[in-house]
Amino acid sequence: MNSTSEGPLGLLDRLARGPLLCAEGYLFELERRGHLQAGAYVPEVVLEHPAEVRALHRQFVHAGSDVVEAFTYYGHREKLRLIGKEDLLEPLNRQALDIAEGVARESGALLAGNICNTNVFDPGDRETSRQVRGMFSEQVAWAAEAGVDFVIGETYSYASEALVALEVVQQAELPAVITLAIHRDPETREGWSPAEACRRLADAGADVVGLNCIRGPATLLPLLADVVAAVDVPVAALPVPYRTTADEPSFQSLRDPSYDGYPGDRPFPTALDPFMCTRYEIADFTRAARELGVSYFGVCCGAGPHHIRSMAEALDRTPPASRYSADMSKHAFLGSDAALKQHNLAYGRSY
Repeated sequence: MNSTSEGPLGLLDRLARGPLLCAEGYLFELERRGHLQAGAYVPEVVLEHPAEVRALHRQFVHAGSDVVEAFTYYGHREKLRLIGKEDLLEPLNRQALDIAEGVARESGALLAGNICNTNVFDPGDRETSRQVRGMFSEQVAWAAEAGVDFVIGETYSYASEALVALEVVQQAELPAVITLAIHRDPETREGWSPAEACRRLADAGADVVGLNCIRGPATLLPLLADVVAAVDVPVAALPVPYRTTADEPSFQSLRDPSYDGYPGDRPFPTALDPFMCTRYEIADFTRAARELGVSYFGVCCGAGPHHIRSMAEALDRTPPASRYSADMSKHAFLGSDAALKQHNLAYGRSY
């Protein structure tokens, strides 16, 4: 919902005032914490451990997120069908929205609903378009009932599926942030360039368009300038926090020659630790993307609150978590404070 003179600022009003930061990455972070199973990646945690989801929302807001995104990613009918729990579809979505709403309202953050890739869509099969429209419609309806400020449609490898998602959000008369997932080849699965796909989404009425997930900062950044040039709406950039390269541009394609015991012969998704970006790399990406004209920021699968804080600080913000940003001046061995012991500082130079 857009703001009025008497109400809080909505999505577009906030973007008109400056960049917006939306933390994502719940799947990987809650899997690391032992509350979600890798593989199917169904967010049953919102029913089984709601306090953990609530705590992570709060931690991301504390770190600087302007948005609390309901954890309904992969909470759609197809994913629940795969694990034989379609009966949990509505309770899961409503619970996720309720948890997110509580944190958004207590913090003053925007509340976002979420829909995503279904893994059902096939542009050569019209029946799948009908199926995914139905899946999106039920999730968006619950989000609208919860009073979300906007809906995020994310991680679409098929831009055609993203267009269906956009239509459903528009029918609910809610603002839409639509982001595409670009894999090893720098194009959608239809063969459209990211710029062309985002232009089609913007022309169809998306309020924000852009790219999320799959690619890390180094391989997402080169795609953004063309996207910004192709559209006249705000552009979103939400990389995964991993060191992808020109040879291995997606986090699925990363390989680690130093270890040969990975399940399936690849680190993705449970052994990406050696490729994790530092907070400084995330800050560098943020500044570079901002220079290109990106205005909607976030970090996707793999993100921790420290990444979000680093992104916020790179946008010249001081979130509450900045109180605890690193200050090495008083480190016993590596610091610079005059009160430190000289024999420790001398020893530290041999580190």
